Amino acid sequence: MIKSFLYIKNIPSKGRGVFTREKIKANVIIEESPVIIMSARDRVLLDKTLLYDYIFEWGIKKDKCCMALGYISVYNHSQKSNCEYFMDFDDATIQIKTIRPVNEEEELTINYNGSWNDTKKVWFEIS
Repeated sequence: MIKSFLYIKNIPSKGRGVFTREKIKANVIIEESPVIIMSARDRVLLDKTLLYDYIFEWGIKKDKCCMALGYISVYNHSQKSNCEYFMDFDDATIQIKTIRPVNEEEELTINYNGSWNDTKKVWFEIS
């Protein structure tokens, strides 16, 4: 399920991102998409490809990885994101939920660290 008011737009400095054509209230699930789960051994191979930037750690022990379908892998990172993601390991899905009101034409972002306000630098901010 992807809300019909979401769309992907190219951002010159970042690449693609997810935007909204409508205002969205806080605490609204805007997307729920299935994932393809892969083993730790697969992760070693994926880490050597472009997909490294698009996969998520998966499982309670984070001993697997997954490729999310839908728009989920296209949401850009922000340490002060307007959305948060939730993993359902039993159903093999990821949900995106707004954590504050979002304006029309605003980019929707998630914090790649998992928690919307986690200020730890992510891999592309370290180098």
